[in-house]
Amino acid sequence: MYDVAERSGVSIATVSRVYRNPDSVRAGTRERVLEAARELGYVPSGNARGLASRTTGVLGLCFPDYADPEAEADAETDSGADDAAMLYSDQIIRGMERAARRHGYALLIAASLQGGPESLVAKVAGRVDGFAVLAQTVPTEDLDVISRRLPVVMLAGPREIDHLDHIVVANAAGERELARHLIEDHGLRRLAFVGGDPESPDAEARFRGFRDACRDAGLPVPDAPDLRTGMMTRAEGARAAETLLDRGAERPEAMVFANDQMAVGALRALERRGVRVPEDIAVTGFDGIPLSRIVRPSLTTVRQPIRQLGEQAVELLVQRLADPSRDPVSLELPVALARRASCGCG
Repeated sequence: MYDVAERSGVSIATVSRVYRNPDSVRAGTRERVLEAARELGYVPSGNARGLASRTTGVLGLCFPDYADPEAEADAETDSGADDAAMLYSDQIIRGMERAARRHGYALLIAASLQGGPESLVAKVAGRVDGFAVLAQTVPTEDLDVISRRLPVVMLAGPREIDHLDHIVVANAAGERELARHLIEDHGLRRLAFVGGDPESPDAEARFRGFRDACRDAGLPVPDAPDLRTGMMTRAEGARAAETLLDRGAERPEAMVFANDQMAVGALRALERRGVRVPEDIAVTGFDGIPLSRIVRPSLTTVRQPIRQLGEQAVELLVQRLADPSRDPVSLELPVALARRASCGCG
């Protein structure tokens, strides 16, 4: 930094302001400092900044790396498939990155199943000023301990710790509206719900919304999903569709999947079996990932604001860092029904 200041003919404080608050330095001076830094190969030291300010300038995100192998294979074989194959966690990362950059923070991501969820906290907690955690990623007792030292925002799932900020989307309301659409607008009565692991709070909330719609319509209210899958991937969705087709009972008129990835897998399986969608069976998902728009037939789904989930997480962390004593906030973000061809609306 001293070398940059000497070469550009400014003070050490001016060099510091160029990197910390560039708008406070005149454009000509700022460019002179940056040019000197480029010539000298100077990069500000994050560790030195942290020692001076007792902050890291980094926010963290913890989530389990439940990748969909079929989606990854598509991305590897099709150079244009990256956006289409984008999954839930990828969208959250994009939202957090956008907001973190806006506030001058970097983002540290811990996404690994190796070593168990406790290792995620160990990797992140000591290196960040605060972090967001997806539900069911970190044991509640560990979060409780860490949140006494760092701001923590919970994403999705129930609010397990009262003093933490918390963001969820309207899962139950969205699924209820989707099922109501199938029942009332399309006159469908035999609906099969394919859920996920009972420990998945989002999937369970969506099943509750499905049950509410059945109850409202005077249809039998199921105690459990027709099928559950361990991981809500395309391959699992394809297997679920095959299983529902091969059951001895009467075929469902609609397959309602707890997420888009499973629904896309089901569309492919039904096509292989010569089952027409939506003429023979309607198919729906939940999430609104980009792939849902471009599959054929396009997928009727519930769009949740996944990127906004990430952006809001950063906003709450920044607010908490500015005012650690403020009351905890719990937000529910709205969702929207996307009526498309897979239910007969396209």
